[in-house]
Amino acid sequence: MNKPYTFVFFGIVGSGKGTQVELLEKYLKENNLSEDVLATSTGSEFRKLVEKDNYTSKLVKTIIEKGELQPNFLTISLFTNILATSLGEETSFIADGFPRTIPQAEAFESVMKFYGREDVHVIYIELSKEEAIKRMKLRGRSDDTDEGIVERFEVYTRDVIPAMNYFKDKSGCTMHIINGDQSIEAVHDDIIKSLNLE
Repeated sequence: MNKPYTFVFFGIVGSGKGTQVELLEKYLKENNLSEDVLATSTGSEFRKLVEKDNYTSKLVKTIIEKGELQPNFLTISLFTNILATSLGEETSFIADGFPRTIPQAEAFESVMKFYGREDVHVIYIELSKEEAIKRMKLRGRSDDTDEGIVERFEVYTRDVIPAMNYFKDKSGCTMHIINGDQSIEAVHDDIIKSLNLE
């Protein structure tokens, strides 16, 4: 059995990260590269939290509506909780939506050290601003207003890009930059080619 893989996805909202995570998970299982795959999405964890309808969920909802990032402590605790409860020794692991700030990148690094994950694949789905805006408008989520979209771009440039760059020259991290302006199938094919998994 291969040693478990570790993947981290970066990309602006609309770049299709969620879809590519699902396709990669399917690929790993179908090609017997990994029997157990844990795909984490902090975004969907926050959406679950909002449904709880308590004090924390109200505060989280307000931040989502403004298109801003959630506080580091909350994002880190949600992420680490998923791993603490669901990650096994042989589990391949795909992170979507975490880390999104430098403090989260530092936390991610310490989590990977704790779990002995020394070979991390960082996948960046690069998408033009025009294409991202077009896709966000098509999704029609309640927080995809013009103001929300502008705010998201600012947050992405200010916080998320530096978090990704944090891993650029780290030993044990391999960077894969993928053109996200293509079809879903072409993006998936490019990811698989670039990863070159054995």
